Amino acid sequence: MNALYLVFYASVALWLFSELYYKRMLKSGEKDQKKDQSTLNILWVVILPSVFCAVLMSKITYFPIKNQYLTLYIGEFLILTGIFFRWIIIRSLGKYFTVDVSIKEDHKIKQEGFYKYMRHPSYTFALLTFLGLGIFLNNWISLILAFVPTFIAFLYRIKVEEKALTEKFGEEYIQYKKKTKMLIPFVY
Repeated sequence: MNALYLVFYASVALWLFSELYYKRMLKSGEKDQKKDQSTLNILWVVILPSVFCAVLMSKITYFPIKNQYLTLYIGEFLILTGIFFRWIIIRSLGKYFTVDVSIKEDHKIKQEGFYKYMRHPSYTFALLTFLGLGIFLNNWISLILAFVPTFIAFLYRIKVEEKALTEKFGEEYIQYKKKTKMLIPFVY
């Protein structure tokens, strides 16, 4: 069981360092049309306290989700899956991925791969990481604290991003929205 906790701490560190790397290295360029001034900061201001409070509540309250071992494995699987697929999606977007909402000069709407089924797969897998964290902590309060505030912050970010994309691409983006779901393929 100690090995699983080591994997958990390593995966949380991997998540944190990868997000810090993205924040530092994947900013919009000088020629890009920056459409957002605050959503990245809002995400960090929401996520860090949410994670801290979720971990704290798992230590001071006892509202177990299910059998401890099963939740640990499921939670860790979701964390690693979220980190891995978010990385894949960021790489697939290439130069069009920025941590701040911006439009590139030659920007195009990506509609293949994960983007064929959902408009924001990077956010989907980021949220999957937080869902996994809450499940791993095996506490209903921790699950709510890890996931719900983060989900709300991402919804705000999505609203800003979709407004920018609609302004840039107009009817093309509106049609894309009609044929894809926001975060969960075929569902939402």
